[in-house]
Amino acid sequence: MKKVFTTGQVAKICKVAPRTVSKWFDSGRLRGYRIPGSQDRRIPREHLVRFLKEHGMPLGDLESEVFHKILVVGAEAPMLASLREHLREGDDFRLEAAASGFEAGIRAESFHPDCIVIDMAVGRIEAGQIAQNLRKSNDHQETILVALTSDEPGAEVFSLGFNDAFKKPFDAALLGERIRRLISQKKGEDV
Repeated sequence: MKKVFTTGQVAKICKVAPRTVSKWFDSGRLRGYRIPGSQDRRIPREHLVRFLKEHGMPLGDLESEVFHKILVVGAEAPMLASLREHLREGDDFRLEAAASGFEAGIRAESFHPDCIVIDMAVGRIEAGQIAQNLRKSNDHQETILVALTSDEPGAEVFSLGFNDAFKKPFDAALLGERIRRLISQKKGEDV
């Protein structure tokens, strides 16, 4: 869905005066176009997002549309680093980590991830409780849950509420691509 913003709407998003947005537009820093026959300016979403990112400004309400958010629970540092490499913020991914089920619950409520990857190494019972607790919450009914398991993934993993499972060790690039595909399908984007 392509959306276009007025200078007033951009001003609210950026928490600045509309005149400031007009100056950004007139100086060429914020790209857009003028409506023929008037002085009204319009800024397409992609130009606004690029401007906000380039200037380190918060995306506000646009963040959930722009970033694909992933919470990784119980993963060891090397695995987490590898996932960060394959799902970079520059590619519109935000990655957060949680060490325990308790921390996962807190982060899930504040971060609102699209996908939660749970390493079963935290313990099968704890991983199952995390998944089941998330599924009970209305906010996380549609959240994608991916299990990382040292065993061959079986029906038990899926009965706990997981959407997908990966057997360790695995190629982080493949997991990254699978997460990317699952999130795109969830959001109805072209893959």
